[in-house]
Amino acid sequence: MKAFLKNYRQAPRKVRLVAGLIKGKTVSQAIAELDFLAKRAGLPIKKLLLSAVANAKQMGMEAENLFVKELRVDKGIVMKRMMPAAMGSAHRINKRTSHVNILLAEKVVPVKKSVKKVVKKSK
Repeated sequence: MKAFLKNYRQAPRKVRLVAGLIKGKTVSQAIAELDFLAKRAGLPIKKLLLSAVANAKQMGMEAENLFVKELRVDKGIVMKRMMPAAMGSAHRINKRTSHVNILLAEKVVPVKKSVKKVVKKSK
């Protein structure tokens, strides 16, 4: 199941640090890790993860079987601003944004097949 966050006002480089931590983890592990993370991007990614879980529940999937298959952070728009500098000049400030896409998948629990033993009859 998918969910996305567009134009999140933080640089993609900083958001990717958080994204790398929860890639491939189960939903419960990822939420626990995001709760105690000291990064600003932790809360928006947690909200996005919970949104994707809600989308999956609407489709009939169970939250216990879900894991983060893909978490992609792309570059969004860049707002260009000017900062006054010495001697009447100006320097450009780039205010970067991020697009965050999350994809959850269901772990298939392997069903154990019962092995039937063939008893050979002796003649």
